[in-house]
Amino acid sequence: MMAQYLRIKADFPDTLVFYRMGDFYELFFDDARKANRLLDITLTTRGQSAGEPVVMAGVPVHSVEGYLARLIKLGEAVAVAEQVGDVATAKGPVERKVVRVVTPGTVTDSELMAERSDTLLLALHKQRRKPAEGRPGGFVWGLAWLGLSSGQLGLGECSEAELGSWLARLAPAEVLHDGCVLPDAVLQLRTARTARPEWQFDSVLGERKLREQLQVATLGGFNAQDLHSAHAAAAALLSFAEHTQGQALAHVRTLQVERSGELLDLPPATHRNLELVQTLRGESGDGAPTLLGLLDSCRTGMGSRLLRHWLTHPMRDRTPASERHEAIARLLSAGFEPLRDALRHVSDVERTTARVALRQVRPRELAGLRSTLAALPLLRERAPTGTALLDRLQDGLRPVDTLEQTLSAIAEEPAVLLRDGGVIAPGVDAELDELRHINDHCDAFLLDLEARERSRTGIGNLRVQFNKVHGFYIEVTSSGLDKVPADYQRRQTLKNAERYITPELKTFEDKALSAQERALAREKWLYEQVLDGLQQHLPALTALARSLATLDALAALAERAHTLGWCRPEFVPYPCIHIDSGRHPVVQARLAETGAGNFIANHCRLDAKTKMLVITGPNMGGKSTFMRQVALIVLLAAMGAYVPATACRLGPIDAIHTRIGAADDLANAQSTFMVEMTEAAAIVHSATDTSLVLMDEIGRGTSTFDGLALAGAIATQLHDRNKSFTLFATHYFELTAFPNRHERAINLHVGAVESGQDIVFLHQIEPGPASRSYGVQVARLAGMPAPLVRQARATLEALEAKAEAGQLQVDLFAPPPAAPVAEPSAVELALAAVDPDALSPREALEALYRLRGLLR
Repeated sequence: MMAQYLRIKADFPDTLVFYRMGDFYELFFDDARKANRLLDITLTTRGQSAGEPVVMAGVPVHSVEGYLARLIKLGEAVAVAEQVGDVATAKGPVERKVVRVVTPGTVTDSELMAERSDTLLLALHKQRRKPAEGRPGGFVWGLAWLGLSSGQLGLGECSEAELGSWLARLAPAEVLHDGCVLPDAVLQLRTARTARPEWQFDSVLGERKLREQLQVATLGGFNAQDLHSAHAAAAALLSFAEHTQGQALAHVRTLQVERSGELLDLPPATHRNLELVQTLRGESGDGAPTLLGLLDSCRTGMGSRLLRHWLTHPMRDRTPASERHEAIARLLSAGFEPLRDALRHVSDVERTTARVALRQVRPRELAGLRSTLAALPLLRERAPTGTALLDRLQDGLRPVDTLEQTLSAIAEEPAVLLRDGGVIAPGVDAELDELRHINDHCDAFLLDLEARERSRTGIGNLRVQFNKVHGFYIEVTSSGLDKVPADYQRRQTLKNAERYITPELKTFEDKALSAQERALAREKWLYEQVLDGLQQHLPALTALARSLATLDALAALAERAHTLGWCRPEFVPYPCIHIDSGRHPVVQARLAETGAGNFIANHCRLDAKTKMLVITGPNMGGKSTFMRQVALIVLLAAMGAYVPATACRLGPIDAIHTRIGAADDLANAQSTFMVEMTEAAAIVHSATDTSLVLMDEIGRGTSTFDGLALAGAIATQLHDRNKSFTLFATHYFELTAFPNRHERAINLHVGAVESGQDIVFLHQIEPGPASRSYGVQVARLAGMPAPLVRQARATLEALEAKAEAGQLQVDLFAPPPAAPVAEPSAVELALAAVDPDALSPREALEALYRLRGLLR
């Protein structure tokens, strides 16, 4: 057995091997020690191998999924080796082989995945690209990603500077690479990284594998023929996925190609600072105060996953978003609640389809699929039409021919697992029904046989019985032996009785003794026949899943717009961000939930004449909230949702950049200020005149004058060169002079009033600069000791007095003064008088001593 295990382990040296032994999965040697450390399971030893004790640890078969989930969460990969041979006929150890490899990026079991987010496997490959018309040369990163549970396959290429934005959008669970030095954008991901052989990243192989997978002669139809670096990544991706599943990927039949210029750029800092899917504290999922957490009221997991995709992959092209706006308007006018009620009966068709293709689907998932098909007429009746998008979705809800008939073989309420039996419905298979009848009615048959035999033979004390040694038999005592019929065959002789078997009882015995085992085997065979029948319907099921998910996501956005009082945004072709009474959606929802007060709405006006808003005001006044809400409203409109405002008009936007808050990056030896400058540098290098930029208190991580100088220079760069739509919040009062010299900038401030020693925040954005920062009052509200606050107030008054006297005032935006011309020193004058070419060595040495003497 150990020889068999070691042969299997040799094929998976870097993977934990779960080796099936009866009712347990066992791990041996280093795998056992690692599992002991990660799972806190008991280590034992048994026997010896090569003179050393065999260290082992095990987990029960019935609870293995829980242990797998924990290991996957820790970034481990597990190879599951099952018994595939027949125990009854095996000579030596039962044959075992690895039937699946579970890694963080290739899980397909619903128990191992989050219901409302995708699990993506991503492959990366860096390659030099030749320059072509309209495309520069240089190194490019190829990306290929796959969602096994959804059948989603994608390709893309980007520069190293853009890689962080791509990774933030995709949020992969596992990254495949060729062992090269990975950039910081990858190293900073909290995700599993798996090295694959470099030869697997081959662009020619990748193109061939893609064509075979998609069953096409050319990739031109997907606009993917020129993505050679992505083809190389796809070669490793598909090879790895097929290796882990042990089979072809029959459900992967579509390809999504994404290009940097087609998507709204959302760098990692923007994902983090706007708290799109995860809070700054790392919270995510249901109940987390994130934008996705507020938006997601979907009835199905596949609807939630699609909604998340819309949020993280907004398009620059306004057509998809406009279609969604139009569909939401129609749902609001027609009524969306009946449709949402009908969607409650819809299962996760997307993941069920993938598991059918991989032949891993569970009986109850098929029962759920059957219920979904039964609900399609009601969904078609309740789904409104009247827009291009809704009309297409209506067509996608048509019944799939013969599919319901195939699924009718599954029991109404099947067992959770196939091995438990009770999966195939009664009446589907006569042989199975008979085996079940025998198993369920064995006692009744024996009583009936006994009654018939007594009547036929006239032996009143005849008994039909069973024991484990001789099986079934008919027992006749000595007094009735003369009446035994000729078809009775003697099985055993006792002192006062004889035991017989009849052809009928023998036939029943053969069936009864193996009925349960044969019934389970028959059910397994029939279940495989059902899966065979479903394979032809995979494309139709994939299309149905997409229609249902889209309808669910649209209905959720309609419900959110209605419940939260949001409006439909308007897209215009000229540059502008005009928002009337905008609100921060998450903050407003939290205030309503806690009863802490009403949210104060604010307007925002940015256009060709006003490109920058310089925002001043106290801490806690609402500057950051105002800036974030503008960005969130722009993003919501771009993804196709309604927005938290009374009116919204938006021109073209290509990116949302944010520089808000900062913390030390100790792992990469970067201080708070270095992180701040790195993010700011990325923005000024990439922002365009259609980008939205949020700059919050830039320059605060260094000395006052350094920070002030840098903040002024960055503001000037964004205004004069990038010409981006910019919200620039600052505590540097000197920056309020910026609009005086820059015509497309204006001052705004957050209102606040003093009441005695207290301060009241109005949270209202008002024209003009703030008169003061109220930092001392905020410190008092934070609970600083009273003596400390008094000292700070006195110091502040002294500094303000000096400033009024002109002792501290700095004109930040005045042209830099010319450097003063210094008088030459005595050393410089003496050195200028020396002619090195005319000096002998001795004279040169004397001159050197003379110059040195002048330094004293």
